[in-house]
Amino acid sequence: MTNPRLDLLTDYPFQRLATLLQGPPGADPIIMSIGEPQHQPPAWVSDILTEQVAGWGKYPPMAGTQAFRAAAAAWLTRRFRLPDGAIDGDRQILPLSGTREGLFQIAHLVCDPAKSAKPPVVLLPNPFYQVYAGAALLAGAEPVFVPAGPENGFLPDFTALPKALLDRTALAYLCNPANPQGTVADAAYLEAAVSLARRHGFTLAVDECYSEIYDGTEPAGALQACAKLGGGMEGVVIFHSLSKRSSAPGLRSGFVAGEAGLIKDFGRLRAYGGAAVPLPILAASTALWQEETHVEANRSLYRAKLDVAEEIFGKRLGFYRPAGGFFLWLDVGDGERAASRLWTDAGVRVLPGAYLARPDEGGRNPGAPFIRVALVHDLETTRRALSRIADVLVEA
Repeated sequence: MTNPRLDLLTDYPFQRLATLLQGPPGADPIIMSIGEPQHQPPAWVSDILTEQVAGWGKYPPMAGTQAFRAAAAAWLTRRFRLPDGAIDGDRQILPLSGTREGLFQIAHLVCDPAKSAKPPVVLLPNPFYQVYAGAALLAGAEPVFVPAGPENGFLPDFTALPKALLDRTALAYLCNPANPQGTVADAAYLEAAVSLARRHGFTLAVDECYSEIYDGTEPAGALQACAKLGGGMEGVVIFHSLSKRSSAPGLRSGFVAGEAGLIKDFGRLRAYGGAAVPLPILAASTALWQEETHVEANRSLYRAKLDVAEEIFGKRLGFYRPAGGFFLWLDVGDGERAASRLWTDAGVRVLPGAYLARPDEGGRNPGAPFIRVALVHDLETTRRALSRIADVLVEA
């Protein structure tokens, strides 16, 4: 007696991986399959949580605190060089218990299966973050997987899609920097995506959770595109999180920003199905959005690990330095076979790229040749793990 749309979902990637890797590891295990940051968040986060202990005894407001919204708005303004007053924290920002819930709920907010005889379309890159597809399917929409492979710089080209399909589109997901490939969309790409959404009347949901982990130049953001084009945040919502930026995934703290009317409706939806962020976490989150020193240190640690990866792999296994994020997207020929070998021979757990993608019309899974390697451990552990990967997969 469950929702029949659940049958449309595939197993979550980590469930599939557990089935694949049932045997014992070939060495002391190093888990590089999940993007869970292992760097320490600032020590003062614990102090704030302790100081705010009385807040655990209160129901938190769904809209969060004014201080949190103001801190998020001020950070967006600084980070993306927006005009003063471009973001109204009280009307355009909503806290989230981690951005996953917001990315899931946005499809339920903007997709109306009863609007026409055909279901609404949700566009998503292929490969993709699995929540995008699950949200589309459970909202009664038709997911359309847009190629994001090496042939197009690992970025989906929504502008090349047929007009009839775009006119049916209710929502498009874009991850920038991309997970898993680490590609960063430039300002021109983002402006084209925003313009397309406005022209065809759909919502562009930009997942910018990795925007603060970058190798060289800081990634552009969708808010900069909106500022360039004018029209406020019409047709656009963006998502940010403290999980990667501040190495605080356990806080489950993020936010969504968008046009005031849409955020108001988002708040109505979350009042029924969302989880309000507790007051002590809101206080700690407010301080984290106001402080950049720990973010710069965090970023430097990831750059050092990319240096190690480049030293070990060079140009082998299709290695390239990702412009953003902390994943390696290695071309190993057969990702599932490689993941199995790495576990049984070297004790390194990675994720087959096929588990993050869907087959195209020709039956080809664009992620099948790849593995995703999460550089989330300390430098020494990372060097040890990457050396094992090279020992197993790189031919002499």
